[in-house]
Amino acid sequence: MSEVTYRIAAIPGDGIGPEVVAAGRRVLDAAAARFGFALEWRELVVGGAAIDAYGVPIRDADLEACRESDAVYLGAVGGPRWDDPNAAVRPEQALFALRGGLELFANLRPVTAEPSLVDASTLRPEVVRGVDLLIVRELTGGLYFGRPSEERRTPEGRVAVDTLWYTEQEIRRVVRLAFELARGRRKRLTSVDKANVLASSRLWRKVVEEVAPEFPDVTFEHRLVDAAAMMLIRDPGSFDVLVTENLFGDILSDEAAMLTGSLGMLPSASVGARRTAHGLHGLYEPIHGSAPDIAGQDRANPIAAILSGAMLLRWSLGRADAAGAIESAVRSALGDGLRTTDLAGVGAGARQVRVLGTRAFTDEVVARVSAGATRGEGPRDDEEIDVATIVATNTLLGMP
Repeated sequence: MSEVTYRIAAIPGDGIGPEVVAAGRRVLDAAAARFGFALEWRELVVGGAAIDAYGVPIRDADLEACRESDAVYLGAVGGPRWDDPNAAVRPEQALFALRGGLELFANLRPVTAEPSLVDASTLRPEVVRGVDLLIVRELTGGLYFGRPSEERRTPEGRVAVDTLWYTEQEIRRVVRLAFELARGRRKRLTSVDKANVLASSRLWRKVVEEVAPEFPDVTFEHRLVDAAAMMLIRDPGSFDVLVTENLFGDILSDEAAMLTGSLGMLPSASVGARRTAHGLHGLYEPIHGSAPDIAGQDRANPIAAILSGAMLLRWSLGRADAAGAIESAVRSALGDGLRTTDLAGVGAGARQVRVLGTRAFTDEVVARVSAGATRGEGPRDDEEIDVATIVATNTLLGMP
């Protein structure tokens, strides 16, 4: 029987993006070789690099290539070279084009406190230990997409306006997804808003109340965004699934990332309703930025990109077997005391810590994936993954 071939659009992007995507691709290729399938890569120039090459952050042909793929694998875009606030063309516009053009309305950001890294957080170990939460961020509405969004000149001086706009349909689809995901985890959902101030948040809260009866087995609560931000530091273990609008989700997920000690640890998936022959079509990327200050120095932490690749395998390709192998390989490497420079001061219990560069750490993960010397993975038949399976499985997001 011939092996299955999956088509992946790779977008290295800017800064450390090419380094972490190269690392993730090596790990994904190793998993493919071990589990008997093939990955057909199509590399695209998007972001600041595309502005330099083509004058636009993303070309229509490249967006179409992403649509035609089974999944999209992204590094990072942007950097100081393109940060002119007066520029009409900016790298980040590529992200908006991808989210809108691919109809990716939900960004899923799992936050798991890896046992061997509880000392990496600036919080006390007893606060961080056991944290396992999921932030569901609405991705295609809110301030980032509202119009008008512009600077104006008036007789009194310059003013700026941004428009916070949400339809009930946009809110309902992401809230329903969050309830489904909570049903497959610990059955607790926190909806985050600013209903005491914003009309959009009051609509958000009404829609949550309307959707909730569809999920009688899920306990839910409303929490104001400032209170949620406080509780992420005070008692992060109290959260299971959080769902919120675009801007709040952007901020809270970066705050939550520091529970693990580094932005370099956390993967993400952006998904919509579209299905391919193998699973949900989506875009997968580490939540960190392009970090141009360390680009090209072999210092970038590739873990978030590698784990984003594992999410890609599980959600878009239906390959939970290979995804589990990658996640277990990362956990094994960390458990053996291997660290990247951003985690250099974090202990490993009785084991000696060894600090490695991007390529050397990736070598270790590749070796563990290829040899099968991992823990916690489970075989799975090569079958089409459906939404019911996704939402019913407690370990689909983050490490098992």
